[in-house]
Amino acid sequence: MIPITPTTLLLIAAIGVALVVLLITWVRLPAFLALAVASIVVGLATQMPLADVGRAFQGGLGDTLGSIAMVIALGTVIGKLLAESGGAVVVANALARALGEPRLDWALMLSGFIIGLPVFFQVGLVLLAPVLFTAERQSRRPLLWLGLPMVAGLSAAHGLVPPHPGPIAAIERLGADPGRTLFYSLLLGVPLSIIAGPLFSRFATKYVAAEPGAIAEQFTKVVIPSRTPTLTVTLITMLMPVVLMLAASAAQIAMADGTARRAISFIGSPLVAMLIATLLAMVTFGKSCGFDRTRLLRFAEESLPPIAGVLLVVGAGGGFGRVLVAAHVDTAIAQAMGGLRLSPLVMGWVIAALLRLSVGSATVSVITAASIMAPLLGGMPGVNKELLVVSIGAGSLIASHVNDGGFWLVKEYLNMSVPQTLATWTIIETIVSVVGLLGVLGLSLLV
Repeated sequence: MIPITPTTLLLIAAIGVALVVLLITWVRLPAFLALAVASIVVGLATQMPLADVGRAFQGGLGDTLGSIAMVIALGTVIGKLLAESGGAVVVANALARALGEPRLDWALMLSGFIIGLPVFFQVGLVLLAPVLFTAERQSRRPLLWLGLPMVAGLSAAHGLVPPHPGPIAAIERLGADPGRTLFYSLLLGVPLSIIAGPLFSRFATKYVAAEPGAIAEQFTKVVIPSRTPTLTVTLITMLMPVVLMLAASAAQIAMADGTARRAISFIGSPLVAMLIATLLAMVTFGKSCGFDRTRLLRFAEESLPPIAGVLLVVGAGGGFGRVLVAAHVDTAIAQAMGGLRLSPLVMGWVIAALLRLSVGSATVSVITAASIMAPLLGGMPGVNKELLVVSIGAGSLIASHVNDGGFWLVKEYLNMSVPQTLATWTIIETIVSVVGLLGVLGLSLLV
């Protein structure tokens, strides 16, 4: 076989991404088929063994769905019950009263950031989706005018703020202080959410529009029962997985290893926390609102078909990303960066950004970039490790596109085309990333 240089690997990865976009927008292939075809092309072009191409794609698809499929399904059931019970209307009305209807986009952005602090991006999205769609229907505001700020808040919290897996792993690998890292990430996270959320979305929605799709329809085409849950009951049910996951993260940091810590961590794992919240929702949004067991079963069954295609596309995106990793694109990036002389804060951001563009996963990008930077810190005295963690986290968010499962999740929930998602969500992620780096560099002059 002819040796492939790092530059050639990066070029092949870029061609693979372009091929996905071309197959979807011009050939009109379903997204999951386009991702599968592009995975095979990349595998063959990088001279991977034929059997490894299929295994890598299947492994990435399986790992992606293994971590999110059940969580998204449970979140969708909660969302359906939230909508059918009238709880989504209760929350939407409360948000409108809190900041006023003209600033409803700010309210959803703050909700996304706060709920996104302890939970995964996917969990936050499925929990807030019914509130988003109900608010859109009641306020008559454009869907993207409300939805883009919400996902901006969720993303900033997911990529920058501990206790999310990427920042936590980077803290461990770089030897950073968790408390100071948390402070810096929160200090930057809120203004980043504002810039990429309400400020950008009010501009973007002048040029891009999307109507609610099948997922939104199941949350809004409902007959509100005579007995609706109170705001307190609704918030307790919605925030149950958030509280449980936050408790698990706190236990990991503050408690010594033992039975109690392991029990809290188990209960606060995304799957178990969502399962507990779903069972609670069947009482608070179901039985308490007058629904019998037959109707509850029907609600649960009706909620799942609209997300089947979403899960297939998200899984295929994970498979495409895994093929890029198996082709050693991440190693090529590390080699290409090795000879550059940059500020450590900039270098960490650039490495994470290139990894994000190539392999898709923000978490993988953070962990890999931190692993690359860790051995270099010995020769870089005076580096602020906490700001380096935040810088790497910002880099890992740049330009979400077709190899990222989050790209497809946002596309499907907000019912956008691929070009529309690239023109909105991808830019939101880039704003958070680039402005985040500027914020880190600014803080580095002060601390």
